[in-house]
Amino acid sequence: MKTIAIAGTFDTKGKEFLYVKKLVEELGLRPFMIHTGVFEAPFEVDVTNDEIAAAAGKDIREIVKRKDRAMATEALSKGMQLLVPKLYKEGKFDGIISFGGSGGTSLVTPAMRELPIGVPKVMVSTMASGNVSQYVGTSDIVMIPSIVDVAGLNKISRCIFSNAVLAIVGMVEGREKLKEEKTEEKPLVAASMFGVTTPCINYAKDYLEAHGYEVLVFHATGTGGRTMDALIDAGFFAGVLDLTTTEWCDEVVGGVLTAGPDRCGAAIRRQVPQVVSVGACDMVNFGPMETVPEQFKNRNLYKHNPTVTLMRTTVQENKDIAVRLAEKWDKSEVPMTVMLPQQGVSMIDADGQPFNGVEERKALFDTLKDKINNKNVDICEMNNNINDQEFAETAAKRLIELMGASGR
Repeated sequence: MKTIAIAGTFDTKGKEFLYVKKLVEELGLRPFMIHTGVFEAPFEVDVTNDEIAAAAGKDIREIVKRKDRAMATEALSKGMQLLVPKLYKEGKFDGIISFGGSGGTSLVTPAMRELPIGVPKVMVSTMASGNVSQYVGTSDIVMIPSIVDVAGLNKISRCIFSNAVLAIVGMVEGREKLKEEKTEEKPLVAASMFGVTTPCINYAKDYLEAHGYEVLVFHATGTGGRTMDALIDAGFFAGVLDLTTTEWCDEVVGGVLTAGPDRCGAAIRRQVPQVVSVGACDMVNFGPMETVPEQFKNRNLYKHNPTVTLMRTTVQENKDIAVRLAEKWDKSEVPMTVMLPQQGVSMIDADGQPFNGVEERKALFDTLKDKINNKNVDICEMNNNINDQEFAETAAKRLIELMGASGR
């Protein structure tokens, strides 16, 4: 019998979680109850809050005495983060579900993020209709808006709760019913892309797959780039084709470009063979045209689609981007290749296109060449646009050579 872990603050939301427990049982699965609240649960549970606190090196009685909500949440969240992956490895459950507001969501989602990709994870939350990046991170948590607060059973909450339970039960039980095609295990390669570098990655992907590799493509902005780096850190990949480093210029604060969260660092840390480039470093990304800050209204702007506006980076900004990238790449302790496309770093940084920038590219490339002083880093300049087939396939060939030399 499959088991669903149900985690939450049973001391304050016991009625709601008992209802969820009943739904799981009615569907023929076993509930595994994990109590994350500060006070004692009103019914028998499988994992007590005392056990969770102990996992974080805390005593639940001391937590109760302190009457400090922030401290309690931090301790119990840390305990969950440490304990839940262990319970999963022990075979205690097959999927996990929780319900809550900001506090309940903060208690359980860190533990969900520690579970392997593919383990069903559902969080029903009042926070689900907004920015959930702090809860989901680089994981595959399914966030479901609770619509109403998780405070009582009513016409709406019963509907949402039952839908959520049906969803996770379907995830847990349905996989066995799927006739998944068995595929040959191949070495994995991570590749980064952006809309304006799609042809480049498609050419490289086709070449790598024709030579026996499986390529996982990640969108370089938002969580895509961070997810790619997290999986590199986890040891998933034999090689990395990080040709689109645009997340380094995702945000402009006061006219100064700010770096994304640790992009381009994972392969250096893990000493994974990689070939990199500067795809889409010609642009900064904003939302719809009306969301562009006033100080940038007179810049070279391009309406990529109704929800995305691109801003051309300046000569100085390209120098700043190059300095940050060079700081990362210059730390490589194993051979890697930096590919520089002299005829443009995106579809719209090309002859006749709106972001074509000879001086901007020169500033980017010259600064990289000046700042990288590491014999492990080979800089390869090609008289191509990044999306030319010749450039993409050369990058793929270089990566195959590096992976072969490293024994991967």
